[in-house]
Amino acid sequence: MTTAARLVLGVVLIVAGALKVGAPATSVQAVRAYEMLPESLVQIVGHGLPAVEIVIGALLVLGLLTRVVGVISGLVMAAFVVGIASAWARGLRIDCGCFGGGGQLADGQDPNYFWDLLRDFGLLACAAWIVAKPPGRLALDSALGLTGSPAPDDDEDDGSADADDSSSENGRQGEIS
Repeated sequence: MTTAARLVLGVVLIVAGALKVGAPATSVQAVRAYEMLPESLVQIVGHGLPAVEIVIGALLVLGLLTRVVGVISGLVMAAFVVGIASAWARGLRIDCGCFGGGGQLADGQDPNYFWDLLRDFGLLACAAWIVAKPPGRLALDSALGLTGSPAPDDDEDDGSADADDSSSENGRQGEIS
C-alpha cells in the first residue's frame, strides 16, 4: 500500500513539475493569480516549484528518504489545498495551474475547485500514509537499511543481552533508569 501511495504521489508530482518546468513565465503567472504572495516570492515560487515537484516526485518513486520526503510532499499538498480553498473563498476565477497553464479563466470557463481540492486531499492522504507507514520492500530506503526500524535479524548483533525477552516491568526497569 505504501508503495502504491509513493508511486501515485511521486508520479503526479513529476508530471506536474515536468509540465511547468519548460514554461517558467506561465508558472509564475499561475502563482501570481492566487494573489497570496508578494511579487518577490511569486517569482521565486513560480520558478522553483516545478523543480521542487520533480525532485520530490523522483525521491518518492525511488523510495529514498521516504518519510522525510513524505512530510515535505504533505506540506506542499497542504499549501496547494490552502491556496485553492483561498481562491475559491475569495471568489477568484482562476485555473489552479497545477499541471501547467494557470491564471485568470476566460469568460464562460468555470473553475474546478471542488475537483482540484478532492484530488489534492487524496494526495495529502497519500503523503500522510507514506509518513506513517514503512516505505516497503521496493523502496531504496529498505535496500539501503534506511527504514528507521531494525530488521529482526539485527536484534542479536546490537550488543545488548536481554535475559528475559518478555516486556515485563522488571526487564525494562534497567533500560528506563
